[in-house]
Parts: sequence; structure tokens; C-alpha cells
Amino acid sequence: MAVVPARVRKPKDKSKVEVGVQVVERWVLAPLRNRTFFSLAELNQAMWELLTELNDRPMRHLGQSRRELFESLDKPVLAPLPVQPYEFARWKLARVHIDYHVSFEKHYYSVPYTLIGKEVEIRVTEKTVEIFYQRQRRASHRRSPAQGRYSTQNEHMPPAHQKYSDWSPERFLRWAEEIGPDTTRLIAAVLEARRHPQQAYRSCLGILSLSKRYTNVRLEAACRRALPAGICSYKGVRNILENKLDRLEMDQSPAAVLPSHANIRGESYYN
Repeated sequence: MAVVPARVRKPKDKSKVEVGVQVVERWVLAPLRNRTFFSLAELNQAMWELLTELNDRPMRHLGQSRRELFESLDKPVLAPLPVQPYEFARWKLARVHIDYHVSFEKHYYSVPYTLIGKEVEIRVTEKTVEIFYQRQRRASHRRSPAQGRYSTQNEHMPPAHQKYSDWSPERFLRWAEEIGPDTTRLIAAVLEARRHPQQAYRSCLGILSLSKRYTNVRLEAACRRALPAGICSYKGVRNILENKLDRLEMDQSPAAVLPSHANIRGESYYN
């Protein structure tokens, strides 16, 4: 069997459908064209009466009505409807990150830690997110619209994370110490902000990797500027570096850079 789509503006490609539309227009819609209805229920009732009459009318070329043909041909072979309605799903390939989570629409869903580094398939419906590996479902979550948040199941976490993975909070802190004390304090704050430290690994890795692009000195300066402002995210630190805010003196106030002028009274004027 082959499905051949009908061409645009070629009614002869689907003549059976066009004839069906014509029949409904002639025997159902045309008789109602001069009537006025004041509710949808009233209109449906009038159309149902005409539709019943149409289905019971014998067809000249077949000698039987549409209802008789349905009762003798179609109805005996009809199968029952599915217990549950069809559910539309989307599929996406993803790789499990070092924090044993996968991302969909900027929300992170956990999978068993043994799948770290593996490529998995994500099946997403209106309410659920399922993760498959080698055609077997390994995790299932309720879909969440919250961006930047985590859905983590305790059974997906390793009993001793340091034993099963090369990544740990201590490793990130040691890496940060090689860059500077302010970077170390920022990474520590990122780790403490999460319920599970592993959920912060993605942010820590991103922040520390900025040193490869902007150098250790600039990253240390960016972290020094981020901490007083309460910035503890990869995006925030990256924005500081991209806008070269790390190159400004931290103790330089806006008033200190203003030019000297008689019309500028300064903060002491208001004391």
C-alpha cells in the first residue's frame, strides 16, 4: 500500500471526499439556509434530523442506504476503541552529563548514575518525561516547566559518588584553588546552593572552564566582582567577562570617576 497525497487545488485527486462534501451541502446545509437558530444545541438537533434522513435514504446505484451498508459491511469488523486516548510524544537524543541529568527545555531530569556519558533517548509527552537507553526505559519523571531546576530521584544517585565517578566537590574546589581564593569561594557557594552537590557540577564545570577562554587572572577578578553582588551562576560570571566588568576596580565608586565641576556637589552636600 502506498499513500499518495492529494495535490493542492486538484479536487479530482480526492473525488470521493469532494462528493461527500457535496452530498452534505445539498441534503443537510441547503435545507437549513433560511432558518435562524438561537443556540448551538438547536442547530445540532436540526442537522441530526436531516443527517438521519440522509443515511436512511436508499442510494439508486446501490439499492441500499448508507446505514444498511454500514450495518452489513463496516460494523461487524469494527474493533473497540483503545482504553486510553492517543498521546502525542516528542523524541530527542541527549547525552547524560557528569551530574547524571539530561536537559529538556532547560529543565534537568535525573537518570541512573551508571549512564553518565551515555547517549539516551528522551520521550516527552504533555505530562511525562521518559528516558530510554538501548530501547529500555531507565527513568520517568513528571514534566516540569521550571527552567534551571532539577527533578532528581534518590535512587538514581550513587551510594558513594566519589567511588563511582571521577568528579566530586573536592575536585572542583581543588581546581578552583589553582585559579584563586575568590574563585574557590564562588565554587563553594555554588555547591552549597544545591540540595545535592551533584546538581551543581554542571555550573561548576562551566564556570571553571571559562579560565581556558579568558585566563585564570580574569576569571579570578570576575569571581571577586560576582560574590558581593550575589552572583553564583555560570551565566552571571560569563556576562561579567563578556562585558569586561572584571577589569574595573572593585573599590571604585561611581562618584570617584566623575570629573571635577562646580555644578557637581557630591555626596557630602546632602549630609
